[in-house]
Amino acid sequence: MDTDDEPLSEQQQRKPIISGEQLDIEAYAGLYTGRTKISRLIFIADKCDIVSMKLEALRMAYDEIKKGENTQLFREVVQKINGRLGSDYGSDVSWTSAVVRRAEQRKEKLESELNAYRTNLIKESIRMGYNDFGDFYYAQGALGDAFKNYVRTRDYCTTATHIIHMCLNAILVSIEMGQFAHVTSYVSKAEQNKADLDPITIAKLQCAAGLAHLEAKRYKLAARKFLETAPELGNNYSEVIAAQDVATYGGLCALASFDRSELKAILTFIYYYYSTAKVIDNINFRNFLELVPEVRELIHDFYSSHYASCLDRLGNLKANLLLDIHLHDHVETLYTEIRNKALIQYTDPFVSVDLNMMANAFKTTVAGIQKELEALITDNQIQARIDSHNKILYARHADQRKATFQRVLQTGVEFDRDVRAMLLRANLMKHDYNFKASRKI
Repeated sequence: MDTDDEPLSEQQQRKPIISGEQLDIEAYAGLYTGRTKISRLIFIADKCDIVSMKLEALRMAYDEIKKGENTQLFREVVQKINGRLGSDYGSDVSWTSAVVRRAEQRKEKLESELNAYRTNLIKESIRMGYNDFGDFYYAQGALGDAFKNYVRTRDYCTTATHIIHMCLNAILVSIEMGQFAHVTSYVSKAEQNKADLDPITIAKLQCAAGLAHLEAKRYKLAARKFLETAPELGNNYSEVIAAQDVATYGGLCALASFDRSELKAILTFIYYYYSTAKVIDNINFRNFLELVPEVRELIHDFYSSHYASCLDRLGNLKANLLLDIHLHDHVETLYTEIRNKALIQYTDPFVSVDLNMMANAFKTTVAGIQKELEALITDNQIQARIDSHNKILYARHADQRKATFQRVLQTGVEFDRDVRAMLLRANLMKHDYNFKASRKI
């Protein structure tokens, strides 16, 4: 299950994939390898409404499948193409027959070898035999059988490295099957061998845990895992996730779940990176965000209270994010949470807010902004009341705020008076002025 650790090309590193423009399918697919590349292309074909993009995704999926041995997936893609790409992308009976024949021969050989290893009770050979069977079934698309064989190697692991390898294989198949409870379990097992984890493996485990938290809608935990991911990840986990995904998933989850101080702690570099030598709070995540400038800029806009610009950027990205195999189910929820946070932060400093101005700032109608605010007030996320006639939002404790302000002012006046009196007395005493009580004669 190992992949070549080749560095990303300069073009792949710099070219933004997720943008407000139509998704560049070829560039996007180039970020991934193996089964996830095919799965993502098929997902795009299923979800995309643009026929040209749909067919391009299916064409690339067809070509990629023919590099492997998954005949079932091949038949599914041929059915989806349905002759729309010409005779070159139809059912290839000779290829299918050859793959099936080789698979049967390979399976017989693996069974024979494994039986011999069991007879001789060679633990390392048995472990490798089950691992080879896992690879075989994974290539065939039999994910359940692949998972079982990978997990069986655990009884024959003799080193921590073997256990970590088993966990990574189990995690990979579990992600493909959508069994994220297994992902969490095997990430935990692998992390028990901390002394034997190299930086790349740690980064892989953090990404896998992040995906599991994302699937469970634990967005804050997901954000933390993606933010902790080290830049050593590079393209070393392309069979699961790309570096651009780390930035996108982590950035959106952080915006939806982090408070302002937490955002500041992880994103300080946005303000200081280009202008000063200030030490960056989260230099790791900076490296990922540089790959996705659109996400970096929308975070900058949110933190700078440029909410209209931030929401515009989110709107531009939405169509492409809905084509992401892991993120699509969460886009609406994340967008709603981010918008609600923007509304809350916009109203928080003020005693009163003009709804006309607020609607303009959020590029919506007064009726629309009023409806959103009413929902937040009902949910007790904003402590305020709305004057529907004058279209003004009043903080519910505006009177208390005003009274507190007046008390602070009065305290300041009294302090100033007392200080002046003390200074006057000190000055008189310095010049030997004596004070005598007046007497009545």
